[in-house]
Amino acid sequence: MNKRDFITVRLAQGEMHIYDSGGVKLHAYQTGDPLADEVFLVEKAGRFVAVESPCFTGSVTALNEYLAGRDVAGVLVSYHGAGATFLPDAPKYATANAAEYARQGGGKALISQFAAVFGSAFDSSIHPISRTLTQGEVTIGGIRFVIHQTAEAFDVEIPEINAVYTHMLGHDCHSIVAGSGHADAMIAQLQGYIQPGYDLILTSHYTPEDLKDAETKIRYLEELKAIASSCTGGESFKTAVRERYPAYSGENYLDMTAGFFFG
Repeated sequence: MNKRDFITVRLAQGEMHIYDSGGVKLHAYQTGDPLADEVFLVEKAGRFVAVESPCFTGSVTALNEYLAGRDVAGVLVSYHGAGATFLPDAPKYATANAAEYARQGGGKALISQFAAVFGSAFDSSIHPISRTLTQGEVTIGGIRFVIHQTAEAFDVEIPEINAVYTHMLGHDCHSIVAGSGHADAMIAQLQGYIQPGYDLILTSHYTPEDLKDAETKIRYLEELKAIASSCTGGESFKTAVRERYPAYSGENYLDMTAGFFFG
């Protein structure tokens, strides 16, 4: 699959980009919500599996309408545990650590923060997990997935479309980087995606990307660490990063990164 080879369908909120590999289709939903969330639907033989969940009421409603009457085999709930009004009757899959991340851990803290900022526009209800995943291969709705557990949740390899899903990449936008150690872990993770030669890297905050984008992000993370080491506080850090990357979006993520680096 080529990241630029898709057809577009407008939804009540946001739009769907549909990639067709023949036997399997990828529906990439750009929610248009304040966090620029992205949700993915993998379709094979008329059955769907959702990867991640929208978290704002408008995008939840729009995607529920898009899937009305379709056969949804399940939802993989990884880093975005909120938005439980999305497909409430479908089986919800997650690793044990991803479920804990959403209920009690860092994910829960983010959910509480977003609920305070966005109010009723944000669906803070947490998905109840009915099926627990473990590291390795699983078949859902006739589609083969490979689960890769991470420190917070899990990434998903989708061999039939030569793609992998992770939380964040964004080759020309800021990301939440929780300090130098986290940056190193992200770099190692991206290098692990480059080696197998995936066609697409899917993330919940950006459109589908490719391996060149992963290489760009690695350079950004290395530069971020270097800038942080030369700064004495969060404000000087943010100023230096903006000067180095003036066209980057995701200012709210840069604010959070500064908080992690400088407290």
